[in-house]
Amino acid sequence: MGMVYAQIELSNPKMPELVPYQVESLVDTGAFMLCIPEHVRLQLRLDELEKREVTLADNRKQLCPYVGPVQIHYANRSCFTGALVLGERVLLGAIPLEDMDLIVHPLKRELVVNPQSPNIASGLVM
Repeated sequence: MGMVYAQIELSNPKMPELVPYQVESLVDTGAFMLCIPEHVRLQLRLDELEKREVTLADNRKQLCPYVGPVQIHYANRSCFTGALVLGERVLLGAIPLEDMDLIVHPLKRELVVNPQSPNIASGLVM
């Protein structure tokens, strides 16, 4: 299918006076979490909550700071999450995608609001 990118907005809900950070993120349904580079953590003044061990694509394990909270906005959706400080670009994983009820449109290669629930996010809770 190729790479999918989306313009998202990241903010720190504990510091609403900070200007939200607009960024093009890589959308990766094979990753679970939001990953941000160190410079984004610094700009949003996100607190480190703990260290987490992650497994990278090449199967190596690495300890990373886990920071938060982070609020993500895309289209008419938003969610609150934590983020791993890892890599050189923002990566949007499956957990925030599910939380915001967003899907990857395979033909258009773009992130879209779930057409079955266009006005409000829905989710399966059972």
